[in-house]
Amino acid sequence: MAFDKFKKFIGTDFGEDTKDDEYYGVTKDGFKETTGNGNKMILLEPRAFSESQQIADYLKARNTVVVNLKRVTPEQAKRIIDFLSGTLYAISGTLQKLGNGIFLCTPNNVSVEGKMTEGEKPKVKKEEENNEYEW
Repeated sequence: MAFDKFKKFIGTDFGEDTKDDEYYGVTKDGFKETTGNGNKMILLEPRAFSESQQIADYLKARNTVVVNLKRVTPEQAKRIIDFLSGTLYAISGTLQKLGNGIFLCTPNNVSVEGKMTEGEKPKVKKEEENNEYEW
């Protein structure tokens, strides 16, 4: 009781969690009971590294993101993947390669079952071979 009067006098609440604490403290089961956010799958095709922040924002909001990197240069694609890898590490998410330059980014509230395997590459003309990324 005396502590409540002290908090009113100071004007701050020491015991309340911040919004960040609530975000990182949510479990997979507890997430379903919270807000209705985080149930979307976003398809994005960035054209520059500067769009990485938008992808990270979707992931922080617990949305699944499919990223198609075919419209950026291989150097930009590498930078985007590096940035997203750091974001996913921070939120305990996962990154899976779906195809050539296409990646699935999932936060920890989404479980992905199964795995994409890379089969034998089909024979491609020399001109088309230069446009593919070497991942």
